Amino acid sequence: MKEKLRNTLLLFASLVLVPGICLAEGAPAFDTGDTAWMLVSSALVLLMLPGLALFYGGMVRAKNVLSTFMHSFVAMGIVGVQWVVIGYSLAFGADAGGGMIGDFSKVMLNGLISFTDGTPVYTIFQNVANEGGIPEYVFAMYQCMFAMITVALISGAVAERIKFSAWCLFVLLWTTLVYDPLAHWVWMVDGWLFKKGALDFAGGTVVHLSSGISALVVLFFLGKRHGFPTDRMAPHSLPLTMLGVGLLWFGWYGFNAGSAVVGINSVHAAGGLAGLALTTTTVAPAAAGLSWMVAEWIHRGKPSALGFGSGVVAGLVVITPAAGFVQPGAALIMGLLAGLVCYGGILLKAKFKYDDSLDAFGVHGIGGTFGALVTGVFATVGATGLLSGNLDQFITQVIAVAAAGAYAVIVTLVIAFALHKTIGLRVEKEDEIMGLDQTQHSESAYNGL
Repeated sequence: MKEKLRNTLLLFASLVLVPGICLAEGAPAFDTGDTAWMLVSSALVLLMLPGLALFYGGMVRAKNVLSTFMHSFVAMGIVGVQWVVIGYSLAFGADAGGGMIGDFSKVMLNGLISFTDGTPVYTIFQNVANEGGIPEYVFAMYQCMFAMITVALISGAVAERIKFSAWCLFVLLWTTLVYDPLAHWVWMVDGWLFKKGALDFAGGTVVHLSSGISALVVLFFLGKRHGFPTDRMAPHSLPLTMLGVGLLWFGWYGFNAGSAVVGINSVHAAGGLAGLALTTTTVAPAAAGLSWMVAEWIHRGKPSALGFGSGVVAGLVVITPAAGFVQPGAALIMGLLAGLVCYGGILLKAKFKYDDSLDAFGVHGIGGTFGALVTGVFATVGATGLLSGNLDQFITQVIAVAAAGAYAVIVTLVIAFALHKTIGLRVEKEDEIMGLDQTQHSESAYNGL
C-alpha cells in the first residue's frame, strides 16, 4: 500500500513539477501578454467572416441566402489551405527581388520561429526584433485571417449570379496573385512601398482598395443581375444584416488594434498603440454611421437601418489604414467624412448603371482609397501628414493608392477574363431566376416557408 502511494506521488510529481522545471530552463522568450492578445485578435478577425456572411446574406433575396453565405465561408477553407501551403511565404517570406514578392522559404510554414532558447527573436518586422515579440505561428495565422476576409469582401459585388465553381477558383487565384504580392509590398520591411514610407496600419490599400476595385473589374465580365434595375431586389432580412454589422465592428477591434504588432513605433502588440487603434476604431464608425444616416435622411426623407449599418462599415473601412497613426479627434473627422463619401459612392451605381449588388466597390473600393489618402493628411502618431506640413507623405500615399489599384485592376482583369473564357463566370438565366441556393447547392435557407 505504501509503495503504491509512493508511486502515485512520483507520477504526480513527474506530470506537474518536471514540466515546470523544463520550462524554467528553456522558457520561450516571447512576451506572453502580446502573444495572448494576438491569439485573441486572430479569433476576432476570423469572426468577421461569419459577420460578413450575415451582413451580405441579409441584403440578398431569400433564394440566394445560402449561396451568399457560402461565398464567405468557402473563402475560409480555400485561403486557410492556400495560406499555409504558399500564401504566407509569398507575402512574408524573404524578398525574392525588388520588394515585389516573397520567396518560397516558408512554404508549408516551414522554418517559422515558435520557441526560442532565449536568443534574440526575429519574427517578421523590425520593431519586434528583440526578446519580446510573438511566435511567428501566431503572426502567420493572424495574417491568414486578413487574407480570408479580403477576398470575401469581393463577393458582395457578384452576389446572386456568379457560378460557385468560378468563385472558388477566383478565390484561390486572386489571393495568390493579387493579395499576397500587395501584402509583401506594403507590410514587409523589404517591400517596395514599405521602404518608400507608405502608411497602411491595417489594410486600406492591401485589403479594402484592392478588393473594392477588383470587385468592379469582375462586374465588367459578369454583367447585371436579371431584372436589374427595374425589378425590386430588396433585402430579405435586415435583422441579419444589422447583426452582421455588429459582429463586423466587434471583430474589427482585432483587425485594427491587433495590427499594433506591426506598428512603426510599436514595442508591444498589447500596448499603447493598440489602445489608440481601439479608440479610433470606436470613434470613426460611430461618426460615419451618423453622417450616412443624416445624409440619407436629407436625401431620401427617411433614415434607414441599412443606411446606418452601411455607414458604420464605411467608417471602419476608412479608419483601417489610419487607426494607429491618428488621434481620436482626427478619427472623428475621418468618420464624418467617410459616411458622406461612401454614401456618395453608392449613388454612382445609378449614374453609371453598373450592378454592384451589395456595394462592395462603393464602400470598400472608395472607402479604402479615401482612407489611405487622408491617412497622409491627418497622421500625427509615428508619422506626420499634410496637416503637419509633410507634403511628401501625402504624395507617397497617392503613389501607394495608384500602384495598388493599378496592380489589382490589371491582374484581376486577367483572372476574370481567363475564367470567363474557360468555365464561365455566370450561371444560366434560368438558374439565376430560380435562385442560387437551389441551382448551385440544392438547398434552401427557409424550408418551412
